[in-house]
Amino acid sequence: MHAITVAPIVPIGKIKSFGEIGPKYEVGPPLRPLADGDWMIEITLIETGEKTEYRLTHLSDDPEAH
Repeated sequence: MHAITVAPIVPIGKIKSFGEIGPKYEVGPPLRPLADGDWMIEITLIETGEKTEYRLTHLSDDPEAH
């Protein structure tokens, strides 16, 4: 029997920042679950347009950008 993996609810399109004054990024879709129960989420750095991956637990701790 195979386990069904359900993607978490992610605020896709929300602009956040790394900490209070860090670079801004746009939240993208969930990519894959991790062994520790966390998820990797695609983010796009606003200044450069670079796409990268970021843990959902870290993303959840980051504030919305102003």
